[in-house]
Amino acid sequence: MTNATAPADLAAFPITRKWPALHPDRLQLYSLPTPNGVKISIALEEMELAYEPHLVSFETNDQFSPEFLSLNPNNKIPAIIDPDGPGGQPFALFESGAILLYLADKTGQLMPKDPAARYETIQWLMFQMGGIGPMFGQVGFFHKFAGKDFEDKRPRDRYVAEAKRLMGVLEQRLKGRQWLMGDSYTVADVATFPWVRNLVGYYAAGDLVEFDRCPEVQRVLAAFAARPAVVRGLAIPARG
Repeated sequence: MTNATAPADLAAFPITRKWPALHPDRLQLYSLPTPNGVKISIALEEMELAYEPHLVSFETNDQFSPEFLSLNPNNKIPAIIDPDGPGGQPFALFESGAILLYLADKTGQLMPKDPAARYETIQWLMFQMGGIGPMFGQVGFFHKFAGKDFEDKRPRDRYVAEAKRLMGVLEQRLKGRQWLMGDSYTVADVATFPWVRNLVGYYAAGDLVEFDRCPEVQRVLAAFAARPAVVRGLAIPARG
């Protein structure tokens, strides 16, 4: 539980003027159900942490509002305010990878205790942040969205080739393993598989990256998507 001053402390954050905290004792999540956004809602559901979600609508450019920029000057989702942060004080944080690490440390969940395994997990989390996310996102742009307007297909082909290579790295890693870290389900899986799901689902780019040649990734994606916390987290925050 947070201390009695939490409501007043949260009111000091400008973002709460646009998205009032109805439950200021709960972690506040500002997000959208995109691959980056659902990383955090899934993690929160897995960890069974009490939280209050707020929809940041790109359709109305909420991410560029002064209130949102006061929390994340990089105008990207997700972002959080934890009313019970370090030292019992409210704590604001953005960047999905940083939030996942923070929540893992806060709860002691989804992160191995062994130091070597911890850093190996962080390694695969960084692999998603630096490779899977940006490259899969570019494939989505060039395949599903405005990229179709470009006659020159070299940019699309470049990102497709890199996405295919990254998928191959995942395929090799998952051979003989239940999850990226073996038997342990971690923040690395929470970060990675929403992007795989989006690439072959929403972006409809499975054929481009030869997803049919990745049975191990298919197996783990299916196991990931079947988790009750994942099912719940994928729909949070609810669109209007």
